[in-house]
Amino acid sequence: MSDPLRLLALRYSYVLDILERRAPHRDAHLELVRRWTEEGKLVIAGALGDPPHEALFGFDCDEETVGGFVAADPYVAAGLVSERSIVPWAVVALRPG
Repeated sequence: MSDPLRLLALRYSYVLDILERRAPHRDAHLELVRRWTEEGKLVIAGALGDPPHEALFGFDCDEETVGGFVAADPYVAAGLVSERSIVPWAVVALRPG
C-alpha cells in the first residue's frame, strides 16, 4: 500500500454495564452496521476489550455522513454510548484479503 487509506474513525466509549443493557438493542445495532457495510460507507467495525468497553468504526465517507450513522444507532439512542469522537485515520498497513 503506497498511499494510506484515508478513513474517518468513530470511537465509542460504552457505559460500564453495556453487557447487561445492550441485549434489547443489539440486533438493530448490528443490522445498522451490516447495512452501512453493504452500502460501502463502513469499512471496518468492532468492539474493543473483553468484556467490551469501547468500539471502533472505520468509515469511507465524510464526517456529516458518519454523524448520520451515530444519529441512527440504537446504542446511542438507548444511552449506551458515554463518549464518542470522530477523527481522521490514515491506514498505512492493511493485510490483503
